[in-house]
Amino acid sequence: MPDQLPTGRGAAPTLPRRHSARATTLFVVLAAALVVLTVYAAGRGQLAIPASEVWGSIMHRLGLDWGPMPAHPQGDNTLWQVRFPRIAMAIVVGAALSSAGALMQGIFGNPLAEPSVVGVSTGAAFAAAIVIVFQIQLIGSWTVALFAFAGGLITTLLVYALSRSDGRTEVVTLVLTGIAVNAVCAAGLALMIFLGDTQEREQIVFWQLGSLNGSRWEHVVVVTPLVVVGLIGSILMARKLDVLALGDRAARHVGIDVERLRLVAIVLVALLTAAGVSFAGIIAFVGLVVPHLIRMLVGPGHRVLVPASALAGAVLLLGADLIARTAMTGADLPIGMLTSLVGGPFFFWLLRRTRKTAGGWA
Repeated sequence: MPDQLPTGRGAAPTLPRRHSARATTLFVVLAAALVVLTVYAAGRGQLAIPASEVWGSIMHRLGLDWGPMPAHPQGDNTLWQVRFPRIAMAIVVGAALSSAGALMQGIFGNPLAEPSVVGVSTGAAFAAAIVIVFQIQLIGSWTVALFAFAGGLITTLLVYALSRSDGRTEVVTLVLTGIAVNAVCAAGLALMIFLGDTQEREQIVFWQLGSLNGSRWEHVVVVTPLVVVGLIGSILMARKLDVLALGDRAARHVGIDVERLRLVAIVLVALLTAAGVSFAGIIAFVGLVVPHLIRMLVGPGHRVLVPASALAGAVLLLGADLIARTAMTGADLPIGMLTSLVGGPFFFWLLRRTRKTAGGWA
């Protein structure tokens, strides 16, 4: 049975039964993978903790006497003060970046789009570099994260404002404006690196490479509500994004305010991405790779694509962070470097595949 396209105001496309079963299977597999990877990742590190003890510690925190507690005297503290905050941050940031990527690809109608197109990552990096070089201490150690979040939001809104003409925003104009603003922010970032001393340059470069090292529960508590708001907003606009895929004219025909839809979507992208990079730094390619892979598996319907991308992004970034902190003894690799090593070749393959299909969706 083919997909039903919207035929009037308020109409929504319905998925074939086999697609629904495939989506359900994907959600179950991703959820199971996330649970297993969380338990496994929590036990890995300089202090090895068996999976049974990790599970026992989680159950005891939930008030259930199931499984053994960590045998090492510092095992439980290591789990809840060091590893679980980092794991939680990886899950939240991965979900944020992936869902933001799914939104961007829906707005632009192109599988090659990602959040950095509207300048949010570069703007966040520039703002963070300003704090580092000029040693601004408005709220102590949180100042870098605050400025990065604000920089990402402001840059994105600036790109949108500059790309508007006669009350409308063309996608091509938005992309070109984003390129120009990205270039300006990159120049400002280079200036900050030039002005900084050796230690400040190292801080800026390390922040650009991305890392979840030093994540704390306080950080998770700040980022999680922002990401939850962004995810809920993204899921609520899923039907309209499906209609927008048919073209602006078709969307307007069924009563959708296309300009308002794009503005809200771009704000949500900025919120999700800025929240993700504020504490973790720039983590590239997650927003590009994950939504495209999910689209290949379950199709382009955003009601499935957005939440599935969030779940898959959480799994991907948690796995990448596990490799980052365990691949080399005594060293914590930049997680953004690892995602770029994988995402770069994937982007090249995706570009060639898109050219062969004349820009079509997977």
